[in-house]
Amino acid sequence: MAVTTMPSTDARAAVASRAVSRARAIKRFKLTLLLPMAALFLFVLTPVLLLQLYFSVHQWTVYLSSWWDADYVGLDVFRDVLTDPRFGWAILRSLAFATGSTIGCFVFGFLLAYLMYKPFRGQAFFYIVFILPMLTVPVVVAYTAEMLLYRSGPINDLISHILHVNFQVSWLTDPHIALLTCALLEIWNWTPFSFIIMLAGLAAIPKEPIEAAEILGASKWRIFWEVQVPLLRPVILLALVLRFLEAMAEFPKTWALFQGGPGSSTETLPVYIFMTTWQYFEISKGAAMSYIVMVLMVVIVLIAIHLLRREKRALDQMYAAGEEQGAKA
Repeated sequence: MAVTTMPSTDARAAVASRAVSRARAIKRFKLTLLLPMAALFLFVLTPVLLLQLYFSVHQWTVYLSSWWDADYVGLDVFRDVLTDPRFGWAILRSLAFATGSTIGCFVFGFLLAYLMYKPFRGQAFFYIVFILPMLTVPVVVAYTAEMLLYRSGPINDLISHILHVNFQVSWLTDPHIALLTCALLEIWNWTPFSFIIMLAGLAAIPKEPIEAAEILGASKWRIFWEVQVPLLRPVILLALVLRFLEAMAEFPKTWALFQGGPGSSTETLPVYIFMTTWQYFEISKGAAMSYIVMVLMVVIVLIAIHLLRREKRALDQMYAAGEEQGAKA
């Protein structure tokens, strides 16, 4: 009797030991990441945020001789910002730009990843080709686009030859499509980011659920929609959130091409804050706008964290249910 029970006891002890070791490794990994971030926030970001808060509640401009000469105005600067119609339009433009470019990057990135995640001959060459746009400096992208997209430029000429029509679109001077031009450049520049994330997600999907669905006679579409997509939901959400946050902060291409124009059609949040601070020299107003945008981004990040946790719990429950069914079988 003792001979039969000892192996099971040893096995349970080994499993418990591995669980403890894994928990310690995870804790060390978290500390390795969090401690440098905490130090950065404490010694670098905190002084910057405090200085920015000082500017936001004082009416300070570059024409004053010292910071301490600024008059305390309380929340008046924040009130001016929140009632500024240009700031409201800048928020709407940034949201529209970020949403459109994020969806475009994700769609094309996911399609490329789905075509590339299974090994084939010459795969490394296509990896390099698809990742190259992300390695291009944004200002270089903007100036190259300026040469290609002017009214009589190569892009309009190429489309005219393909469609056999006189295609003359003012990509750079029409205020109705200038923001769309920025979004298309953003999609081209950052589709590789979504491609890399989704490629990693597809490669990490366990083969067992897919093989089980194939044995049951499921079509490729049903396997994709009912097996792969549910398993990829946390990765999809992560790719969308990271890309959206980066798109909200996009500045180099938009500024290099348009400087907020034509008119104010590309005056997004980063552009308007830059113009307010460094062209109009309204330092206090720029600081207040930055604080409001920071709060907006924090809210978006907290919502994203909540959704990611919910997706992770759903995925863990799915795996647990599968393990229970396997144990019963």
